[in-house]
Amino acid sequence: MKKNCLIAQSGGPTAVINSSAVGIAFECFRSDEIDRVYASNNGILGILTESYFCLNDVAFDQLKRLKTTPSSAFGSCRHRLKDWREDESEYSRIFSFFRKKDIGYFFYIGGNDSMDTVMKLSQYAEEKKLDVVILGIPKTIDNDLADTDHCPGYGSAAKYIGTSLLEIYQDAHVYQNEQVTIAEVMGRNAGWLAAAGALARYNGKQVVDLIYLPEVAFSMQRFLDDVKEAFGRSKNVLIVVSEGIQDCDGSYIADTAAVSDGFGHQQLGGAGQILRREVMAHITPRVKCVEFNILQRCAAHCLSETDVEEAYKVGKEAVRYAENGTSGYMVGIRRISSKPYLMKPALFKIEGIANKEKKIPQSWITSGKNYVTQECIDYMQPLIMGEKFPDYEDGLPAFSVLKSDERDTADI
Repeated sequence: MKKNCLIAQSGGPTAVINSSAVGIAFECFRSDEIDRVYASNNGILGILTESYFCLNDVAFDQLKRLKTTPSSAFGSCRHRLKDWREDESEYSRIFSFFRKKDIGYFFYIGGNDSMDTVMKLSQYAEEKKLDVVILGIPKTIDNDLADTDHCPGYGSAAKYIGTSLLEIYQDAHVYQNEQVTIAEVMGRNAGWLAAAGALARYNGKQVVDLIYLPEVAFSMQRFLDDVKEAFGRSKNVLIVVSEGIQDCDGSYIADTAAVSDGFGHQQLGGAGQILRREVMAHITPRVKCVEFNILQRCAAHCLSETDVEEAYKVGKEAVRYAENGTSGYMVGIRRISSKPYLMKPALFKIEGIANKEKKIPQSWITSGKNYVTQECIDYMQPLIMGEKFPDYEDGLPAFSVLKSDERDTADI
């Protein structure tokens, strides 16, 4: 007999997280094994509160438009499940809901912490001999999930960063005045987003002069020496810095007593302003700081076609794996070659991914610790290729509208 499936999204949004959801949904609609396709409101919290809706009832044109709609269309959360060996209460509620709605397949789209949820639920199902297939689908602009070659969401964020830096470069070179510009991008412990600054080129020349990553200890004195040297060569210097740069003791340069999320991750931001003050005090008073903040996460006007289609393909392939009974894995990406660029979806055991971080290899960071190597650039370049545009209405992007207030409320 056919079973139903449930899709949920978790963690920070990206420009292509919905493309994976559409890939899952459309493949489920074609499946002989799956009947209804449900979406949980706000990730695992929607399951715990039995808040959901049915994608079978959503108009086709809205689902199709969802492929280029950024952010998490089903809502998100940052909720950590306790170890089920210590507290089974939430697990009992989750699987009770699965039984009530006849859920045989659960797809959780998210990053590191979401894969922790996938691991715990799949282990619980295996231990209790519960017949539910549970698979993780990767998404994170940070690109820090282990094992998979890269994460859907990263390519579009990297494309946005590269594009924005080119525009900043153009703006900074209008006048003959000397200037230092510092661009701060996201990245707590992995510098993949900052590394994307190396992709920005103008007339064949890299426009970013210096890049600072969390993977190497940050020295303020070395930073000032680097900037002085670059400023001596050109009176117009562009610097990219990750929000998560840390000193030799492992303390974040932007460390504050700020709030943290449900997983204990401290909210960062402000490293660029700290560096701006230091450059103003020691090198030049003309310093600008641009904090990309959340702008880099959901820039649908700067989608990478490669990113959109890979996200869709990973979601689609996840359904095929699920139909074969594969559970307790993440469906990631294996790179076949870089030139020409070829990839294929692949299974990665969830225990090798949950609560782990993939950082930029030290061999991909220059000896001066202030840039990335050509090997790193060659890795990133294919991921930003091609353009995919959302629909437009009245001159602005038009995004999908899912009427979650018309959810299926039967049996609640």
